[in-house]
Amino acid sequence: MNHIKTYAYDHTPLYFDFKQTIERFFVEEIPLYAFTGSGNYLVLKIKKTDMSTHKLLTVLAKATELQERDIGYAGLKDKSATTIQYISIPKQAEKLLNKNLTTQRVEILERTYNKAPIKIGHLKGNRFSVILHHINEKDAKFFNTTAKMMQTKGIPNYYGYQRFGEDSQSYLQGKEIAHSGKRLKGSREKLLVSAYQSHLFNKWLGSRVKLSAIIGKEKIDSAARKLKYPAELVKVLAQQPQFFKLFFGDVVMPYPYGKTSFVKDMMQSARVFQEKKISPTGLLCGANALRAQNDAYHLEEPFDDTELSSLKGDRRFAWIWPKEVETAYEKETKTLQADFYLPKGSYATTFLEEIGKFSLKGRKE
Repeated sequence: MNHIKTYAYDHTPLYFDFKQTIERFFVEEIPLYAFTGSGNYLVLKIKKTDMSTHKLLTVLAKATELQERDIGYAGLKDKSATTIQYISIPKQAEKLLNKNLTTQRVEILERTYNKAPIKIGHLKGNRFSVILHHINEKDAKFFNTTAKMMQTKGIPNYYGYQRFGEDSQSYLQGKEIAHSGKRLKGSREKLLVSAYQSHLFNKWLGSRVKLSAIIGKEKIDSAARKLKYPAELVKVLAQQPQFFKLFFGDVVMPYPYGKTSFVKDMMQSARVFQEKKISPTGLLCGANALRAQNDAYHLEEPFDDTELSSLKGDRRFAWIWPKEVETAYEKETKTLQADFYLPKGSYATTFLEEIGKFSLKGRKE
């Protein structure tokens, strides 16, 4: 299997039963900024169940007689979940919406107005609430302390298995399309090529987590032998206080957002990273992507595909910090409710897998 993940933490695996369903998986978007309260756009806070964002757009377009492209949204939300997200439509479509929106699976919780439409990425993050079954009391306590520890130390920001399709192989089609050199047709091709981008990012991230673990655990000589690095370099890397080791030339960004810069002084950057003020980023290869430099470039290069130019390139945080972690355990039913907040683009399943140490894929109804 291509997707055996490298975890950052080495505690004993935990068992719990995870299923992503409308009764057990809740997500709420947190907007990037407060809406103005007036303007030409109606902003809807919508609760939807058992419906993907794409389906929601189709339903809203039908009710309002708008084109789907006239409906603004900040992020895609899964079908098998109860989700709250923000949608914007031109103000003049409000009457038709009131008249024609009848489905039980869509509930409008709040309405306001804004001067501009909502655009992709216009969100701070998401608040999750996940109910896990078949977990004993001891493991529930361990889950809580581990999740809270990760809130302090952070986790690798892998793309979740949802990104790679039912068979986890959609990136292979994406690679083929990317290498064909043709312009992308439609949202399906874009999705496949971006799955390939995400696959390369995950492989790079796994390799960096692995080498960081070796440097953190092994003696300097032994780590140098395993990694084929000069002992001097390993020594410098081992002095960094945080788990995920930074290299000369890494691309870092202020956390949770800001402008990219390169690591020039490893120790100084490491200290700022440990204070959660910056985080390293990984490459999403594509047109105009910013590449790492120096040592970090050599670590990134095996996971770079310069033939991928049909999509825009980007950088993605390699390391994130969950926030607002709370858990509540019910002894009688052996269920644990885990509440937490993650920055935009991060996956709840990635956080849960880092705690449980097993793949949640295939445990899904």
